[in-house]
Amino acid sequence: MQFLYLFISLIIIIADQGLKSLITSQFAVGEVQQIIPNILSFNYVRNNGAAWNILTGQMWLFYLISAVAILVCLYYLFNKNYRSKLFDWGLALVLGGIIGNLIDRIHLQYVIDMLQLDFINFNIFNIADSAITIGIILVFIYLLFFDESDKVNDK
Repeated sequence: MQFLYLFISLIIIIADQGLKSLITSQFAVGEVQQIIPNILSFNYVRNNGAAWNILTGQMWLFYLISAVAILVCLYYLFNKNYRSKLFDWGLALVLGGIIGNLIDRIHLQYVIDMLQLDFINFNIFNIADSAITIGIILVFIYLLFFDESDKVNDK
């Protein structure tokens, strides 16, 4: 069953890399095109930092954090003490997002971002960022409300 969650991660990676490929082939850096007026635009930017462009150029740190996060996600996905669809979905989304951005960092030395919310002043992001954010929210919901009741009792 846990391989289903790896498949979900793979779908996130494919969607993320596919949209990034489309954007880089159809847009110039900095080019903006409205998708849903006053709601969503494509805005092709290159981010060599983390969220909010912090730690710019610290690729070694991003590689290390990504490697640790991938190992943690895999450990918990396959740990028999944690069997919750909510928790596993969260981990699958985080895993797919981390790998999606890591591919960019390794291949390009920056991350391609393109999704811009027009109704709020917010950072430009990508599918991988969205998956990580939604996944972390799901994991936090699990930890806050369901953790103790879902643990497998081995006694």
